[in-house]
Amino acid sequence: MITTDICIVGAGPVGLFSVFEAGLLKMRCHLIDALPQVGGQLSEIYPQKPIYDIPGYPTIKAQELVDNLMAQIAPFKPTFTLGERVEKVERQPDGSLIVRTSDDTEVHCQVMVIAGGLGCFEPRKPEIPDLERFEGKGVAYMVKNPEKFRDKNVVIAGGGDSALDWTAYLADVAKNVTLIHRSDSFRGAPDSAEKVFELAQHGRINLLLQSNVVGLNGNGHLKEVVVAAKDKSTTQLSSDFFIPLFGLSPKLGPIADWGLNISKSAIEVNTLDYSTNVERIYAIGDINTYPGKLKLILTGFHEAAMMCQSAFKYVYPNQHLSFKYTTVNGVNAF
Repeated sequence: MITTDICIVGAGPVGLFSVFEAGLLKMRCHLIDALPQVGGQLSEIYPQKPIYDIPGYPTIKAQELVDNLMAQIAPFKPTFTLGERVEKVERQPDGSLIVRTSDDTEVHCQVMVIAGGLGCFEPRKPEIPDLERFEGKGVAYMVKNPEKFRDKNVVIAGGGDSALDWTAYLADVAKNVTLIHRSDSFRGAPDSAEKVFELAQHGRINLLLQSNVVGLNGNGHLKEVVVAAKDKSTTQLSSDFFIPLFGLSPKLGPIADWGLNISKSAIEVNTLDYSTNVERIYAIGDINTYPGKLKLILTGFHEAAMMCQSAFKYVYPNQHLSFKYTTVNGVNAF
């Protein structure tokens, strides 16, 4: 059995940063993730996607952020169980918890932190005939390696941040990029939308608004995307790749059976310390919900810091929390 102070379920950016905040308070962490590597969605879905809202970095690629977080927490020597899903949580007579995984790994901890992003997730797929027939043969739901699309004809569909950011990024990689959106306005960040409009005005991408992809053609591999305009007229676009980016469909999995208060597939928390209704269980990052919640990595970092301050009382019940500024004392002082 693995013994630790805090068991973190989810090794995405927020879970990783929790190790740093816990380490400053002399609390040990063990992380569990169903994915075979750390990084969560950043590593699994869009490792090369640029991120623009991390303080101190005008832009940083998703995998680079994960690598930096791993370097930051290395002094605190966290341990990991990867490729296993948490199945059960059992409370002990002293209030501590035993966390059991799908492969029967047992972790004894004083506090459990759910930092599982969207939980178990899968891409939202548009209703297009023959879509699944072309999966892996021109249809992709994420961009893991942008070089795969170099000098290719790429059609992207969607109106959120991922669609906007990848359109702008692949404009410098692909032979031709077309962004298709069913509305005439975007849900993504205004700055990202402005970049896409500028690229369209300068002829660097094709932008089709108030349009939908209604069909796919090809023989063994995707060759054409059929687009319907608002007036019902259709156009066939030559396309090597079609990337529908309509977000992820969250599924909580076993978490839903742990007695937590859940609202719309998210865990309700107290914003004082991001604790759940179950004692010693916290939820931080995109997995939680509360009035005014912003699903940003930056928000999750804040929640991680506040959570650790609260978790301290369970790990060291007889000690008074005295937190020093790292800018004065340095990490090694802790």
